[in-house]
Order: sequence, then structure tokens, then C-alpha cells
Amino acid sequence: MFQKLAKNPVWFRRFVNVWPPFVGAGISLEQLAEDFSEATVAMKLKFTNTNYVGVHFGGSLYSMCDPFYMLLIMNRIGKDYIVWDKAAEIEFKRPGKGTVRAHFKVDEAMLEDIRTHTENGDRYFPVYEVDILDEQGEVVATVKKTLYIKKK
Repeated sequence: MFQKLAKNPVWFRRFVNVWPPFVGAGISLEQLAEDFSEATVAMKLKFTNTNYVGVHFGGSLYSMCDPFYMLLIMNRIGKDYIVWDKAAEIEFKRPGKGTVRAHFKVDEAMLEDIRTHTENGDRYFPVYEVDILDEQGEVVATVKKTLYIKKK
């Protein structure tokens, strides 16, 4: 059922914003382009995502970035491709306080790169990076996502 909803950006955004793991962590999908080319995710500092020292819990910082490159690319590249998350890495740079945001962008150059690397049926493992920024625009953490992409 989610895959049908996921094709419509309005329903996709609504679903993500009531998905229990995101609600519990205070994560919201603030903006989603109609063509799934961009998304902005935010997380307010709340009791449910605060660590022992009063800043954003690292697992919640990662969670806010976890599915978005996969989901955006799946919706942009079409049903002729398998797109999965393969690996991830997060580097913490400073304590996260207040509301933090991450902006994801999937442009035509990225899609063309995928098509080129998979045209012969090869598996492709691109790595995409996103910064999580605080309200002052400072980098709180950098997340690197490795995807598994293959033409069906």
C-alpha cells in the first residue's frame, strides 16, 4: 500500500509525517518537490530525541536522513530499477540543539550517472552525502549513504 501512496508527493509527505518512528523522534518532512527531486527534513529538540547531555540523540539524527536518498531516487528513476539502502556512516561534528534540518537533492546528473553505471545490468553502489544543519546553519553531522542500484 505504501508504494502506491509513495507515488503521490502529497500522500507521501502525509504518510511520512505520521509514521510512528518519525513521530516519536520529532522528525517531519517539511518540504517535498512534486517531482521528488528535493526534500527537506526537520527535527525539533524534544524529550523523546534528547540524549543524556541534553542535545539531539545521534540515532535520531541518523534516522532523519535514513530513507530519503533511496525514496527520492526510487520515485525519480522509475520502476525499471531496484534501489536499496546498502550502508551508512554518520560523522558528528557538533552538538545538535534546537531544530536541525537536512536537505536532499536528486538531480538529473545523478540519475544519468546511475543509468550509465547500470545499463549493462551491473550493480552500482553510489555514495551520497547530506549535512544536518542547526538553526545557525552550522553542520551538526554529515551522513553518507551507500545505495545498491541495479536495473531489473
